[in-house]
Amino acid sequence: MAANDDEIQSRLRRNLLLGMAALPFAGLVPRSVFADAPPPTSAVNTTNLAVTDSEVTVGILHSVTGTMAISETGSVQAEKLAIEQINASGGVLGRKIKFIQEDGASDWPTFAEKAKKLLVQDKVAAIMGCWTSASRKAVLPVIEQYNGMLYYPTFYEGLEQSKNVIYTGQEATQQILAGLDWVQKEKGAKTFYLIGSDYIWPRTSMKIARKHIEGHLKDSSVVGEEFLPLGHTQFNSVINKIKLRKPDVIYAAVVGGSNVAFYKQLKAAGVDLSKQTLLTISVTEDEIDGIGGENIAGAYSCMKYFQSLDNANNKEFVAEFKKMWGDKTVIGDVTQAAYLGPWLWKFAVEKAGSFDIDKIAAASPDIEFTKAPEGYVKVHANHHLWSKTRVGQAQTDGQFKVVYETADLIEPNPFPKGYQ
Repeated sequence: MAANDDEIQSRLRRNLLLGMAALPFAGLVPRSVFADAPPPTSAVNTTNLAVTDSEVTVGILHSVTGTMAISETGSVQAEKLAIEQINASGGVLGRKIKFIQEDGASDWPTFAEKAKKLLVQDKVAAIMGCWTSASRKAVLPVIEQYNGMLYYPTFYEGLEQSKNVIYTGQEATQQILAGLDWVQKEKGAKTFYLIGSDYIWPRTSMKIARKHIEGHLKDSSVVGEEFLPLGHTQFNSVINKIKLRKPDVIYAAVVGGSNVAFYKQLKAAGVDLSKQTLLTISVTEDEIDGIGGENIAGAYSCMKYFQSLDNANNKEFVAEFKKMWGDKTVIGDVTQAAYLGPWLWKFAVEKAGSFDIDKIAAASPDIEFTKAPEGYVKVHANHHLWSKTRVGQAQTDGQFKVVYETADLIEPNPFPKGYQ
């Protein structure tokens, strides 16, 4: 198992080192109106950020080493693609984006250290970064202390709101509650076994899930709950417990490289995911790239985006992503949400007419991105995004077949009553 994990990490790191290729754009956005006559720096940068007459510097802060690299590599790739596209369309307030990339190395104190470096030393105008809630919680006080702006791309547990963060993934009402409602209605589920990695997001998510199962899903109960250390690779004991309890649904929030071991060991233990319902809130196409489609086929995942979405925006996005990073690359939910970050930042800066953080924060509500790959996004006053809930079933080819989609966008509610 270790050799396979090392091979996966090595391949992902090699992908990150690919050169930036020039891209043709099919009218993604109009050329910036500021491209030929950008406003003077003194007018758009009054807080000593890294902004010149021709460039603006942002930070990219994700894990490209350690157990989370399998999940975060796609975020880095998506953010670089968005930056390349924005620069090709004229930049931001007539300035090309330059980025400084730092590695959080799957270590939360390192994330905080690198965030401080980006804000204090490099004076970046924004940070695109983090994946786990543990890394975000480590970075948040730094971002707020030095008044930076973080674009955070991951689905998460909610129960947070900050002037200094734009949350481009789903919060709990858009993923956890909606997904559990779906699985009970569609599968008649009554009993649930909860399993997750052992840190903030899975524990809080399972606390919310338990409250919903026991308090809102009729005649339903939790028959088991397990948390394993981040990076854990030995799941046979917990799999045996699951087989003994025979739950209607295995509800999973295992993250990062641990997913490779978990799903391979499930299959080896004879758990047939075409018969045993498993609903995950943490596996995207990025993780399946390491897991192998044959090891997870039949499982369900609740996200807002899948690479297989059939809309014009997504087809263009997928084609451009693969042109930049290679035909074999895959695109998961968080990758797409990471792609939104630089665009939403650009739109907020140009709406505010300034790179100043306070002005960007004030300008962000109601910002829309009609060309988002997921279809359409809009920033709420609480700095989360309106989004749809979707459920996909994993296929042997590593993609998901969308089996459910809400008709309307779900309003973000990071502090749902009764779940705190």
